[in-house]
Amino acid sequence: MAILDERTLDFFSTSPEQTERLGVRLGELLEPGDCLCLAGELGSGKTTLARGIGRGWGTALRVTSPTFTLVNEYPRLGDGCILYHVDSYRLHGEGDIVTAGLEDILDGPGAVMIEWPERLEPLLPEDHLWIRLRHTSEMRRGVRMVAHGPRSMELLEGFKRSAFGLK
Repeated sequence: MAILDERTLDFFSTSPEQTERLGVRLGELLEPGDCLCLAGELGSGKTTLARGIGRGWGTALRVTSPTFTLVNEYPRLGDGCILYHVDSYRLHGEGDIVTAGLEDILDGPGAVMIEWPERLEPLLPEDHLWIRLRHTSEMRRGVRMVAHGPRSMELLEGFKRSAFGLK
């Protein structure tokens, strides 16, 4: 694991189960208004991480990729707060973005996790946690988290403590 600077954490996950457990740690820290950007090529573990984030958020629903529906909603059991899961892989241009209503979701009261966030970059809130997953072998994934803004710094610091015992 490497802390490249105060805003960046780089580490490896050695299995899908570990990737999901790390997602749970992050999901437990999420609050309404938070934005997580899950980037990486196909099969890099974005949806596996998202499944863990949903579990940590506290939804009773199974998190699946919204590739064909564009957006899935996951209410939290205690208070009904929504975690929006956006998959922008199939979006091509501003017209698709407006039609899908993503501006309302990004400005809304829920937490948001976005797969393929580079397709929505102009719309992303300034404060977001960018998470890039990459293949390093059949089972192993590299994960780099970069905080953009004060709230995402809090998330990153909380994640370091929760997942790795770091201060």
